[in-house]
Amino acid sequence: MLSAQTYGENGKMKDYHYAGPVEHRFSPYSFNGGTVLAVAGEDFAIVASDTRLSEGYSIHSRDSPKCYKLTDKTVIGCSGFHGDCLTLTKIIDARLKMYKHSNNKTMTSGAIAAMLSTILYSRRFFPYYVYNIIGGLDEEGRGAVYSFDPVGSYQRDAYKAGGSASAMLQPLLDNQIGFKNMENVEVLPLTLEKAVTLVKDVFISAAERDVYTGDALKICIVTKEGIKEETVPLRKD
Repeated sequence: MLSAQTYGENGKMKDYHYAGPVEHRFSPYSFNGGTVLAVAGEDFAIVASDTRLSEGYSIHSRDSPKCYKLTDKTVIGCSGFHGDCLTLTKIIDARLKMYKHSNNKTMTSGAIAAMLSTILYSRRFFPYYVYNIIGGLDEEGRGAVYSFDPVGSYQRDAYKAGGSASAMLQPLLDNQIGFKNMENVEVLPLTLEKAVTLVKDVFISAAERDVYTGDALKICIVTKEGIKEETVPLRKD
């Protein structure tokens, strides 16, 4: 039986125009912004991030750091989709506890990097939308930074920026730490004080130009004594 809604006022059937198939799209991902940065020195490593959690032009939280302490000598910075960041860090934390119970020792920074690579690669067909940077001390007590893509490729670096403002931070680090494309410059070893000052400066600059970076800067300084945290306010607009 035809519904009365298919007929017009004169009793004739309405004309319908078929516009073709309609595709309803759903994305399981969302980009929540934020920037992470890691710097390795001779006997220290620094992992820093801003604390803004946003989506589009909305700020969900002004106190959501992207640095997560894994061990007394390793910190990870995660940016991208916040839900995947939380899931991934929970999985890493569980694997670290299992390793400690099984081997009665803490996993090294290099081993954590290798483990994270296999976790990410195992999800290569439905990847975690997360850009990870691990900072910490290696077995010899030297600073180490490992940077990852979302499907598990990684390498060891001296410094690395990731996230929404990485395109602004990386060239500045190349200039100030890597001394790239510079002539007649005295290459001095990076001190902890200079590294901390530089991290603060680059994030202040990034907050001026990137709407997804701001509110506050959390700095995790990893040394043989442990991990020290420092917070610096950034612009909030």
